[in-house]
Amino acid sequence: MVKVISLSNDAYEKLKVLKKGKSFSETVIELSMGKKRKNIMDFAGAFSDNANEWDAIKKKIYEDRKKAKLREVKF
Repeated sequence: MVKVISLSNDAYEKLKVLKKGKSFSETVIELSMGKKRKNIMDFAGAFSDNANEWDAIKKKIYEDRKKAKLREVKF
């Protein structure tokens, strides 16, 4: 069933920006559900396109960790 609603021009423009290729109905439903917790598995493979770049970053992190000196703390 289809319902007609009225929005101010400002509200319409903001909703139009948020929809990003989805229908207005899909966008309103997403917004009405509030902030939904993401499952960690939703991010699996997110960086696979830049695997070489991430490998270089990981290598740099490990190199920096080896160079770090621990401070002695006296109690």
